[in-house]
Amino acid sequence: MLRVLMFLVPLALSVYAFIDCISTKEEDIRHMPKPLWAILVLVFPLVGSISWLLAGKKRRPAAEGWSGVRDRGRRQWVAPDDNPDFLKSLGEDKKSPDEDEDGTHRDKP
Repeated sequence: MLRVLMFLVPLALSVYAFIDCISTKEEDIRHMPKPLWAILVLVFPLVGSISWLLAGKKRRPAAEGWSGVRDRGRRQWVAPDDNPDFLKSLGEDKKSPDEDEDGTHRDKP
């Protein structure tokens, strides 16, 4: 069993690192070009995979919203009872499609 794990763990790590490398955007890659990272992971599976995971990709905090750091310009979901636009819309009278501009009902053809 241990022999199998000694083969499968590095293989799984290499596959994960390679897929992560090729699916990462160019602007998120550090230190070397993307093709060079992919070749490094393929040629030196264990060392290349570990180096990719440690130094190759810009990492973001796992829970950005909970850390107190928020992206500026990124819209976050707000509950309806905390949304001022939604609360204002509750007070407005909604016209039905059958009403004219003066509020009288139109006859349907």
